[in-house]
Amino acid sequence: MKRSSLSFALSTALLLLMTSCESSTKTDASKKAAETPAAAGTASSSPVVTRPSGLRYQVLASGPAGEVSPTLNDSVTVHYKGTLTNGTVFDSSYERGAPATFGVSQVIPGWTEALQLMKPGDQWLIYLPASIAYGALATGMIPANSDLIFQVHLLQVVGAQ
Repeated sequence: MKRSSLSFALSTALLLLMTSCESSTKTDASKKAAETPAAAGTASSSPVVTRPSGLRYQVLASGPAGEVSPTLNDSVTVHYKGTLTNGTVFDSSYERGAPATFGVSQVIPGWTEALQLMKPGDQWLIYLPASIAYGALATGMIPANSDLIFQVHLLQVVGAQ
């Protein structure tokens, strides 16, 4: 009986080990990043929304009612902080002491998508898989194929570019 119990326990442990292991570190990073909004220490109780593109966002604060989302042809002014999934800050308008203004269509695809969903005054935590960030391109402190996290505060829609 003892041998059969030991054999069952080892078989169960092996089965659990085999089914829980992932062959790709990218999958592990994606799983970690899927939990990012909660892990980022935000006090928001709003749900994490996942879009078909892989964009994930959590609303931290909403702007005034009646505001209109920017379109692809608009420019926006935002404050933001960008981090790698390990917490390394690679860019921050807050640290520079000045918000940034740019065209909605002149940024990485994940930002373009997210900005068109936001309204002035909104503050979101945004997770971008590498496929809608910089992809295989390494830039500055951002390694190639990096998933990115941004805290974005849409200050205003400036208007058409």
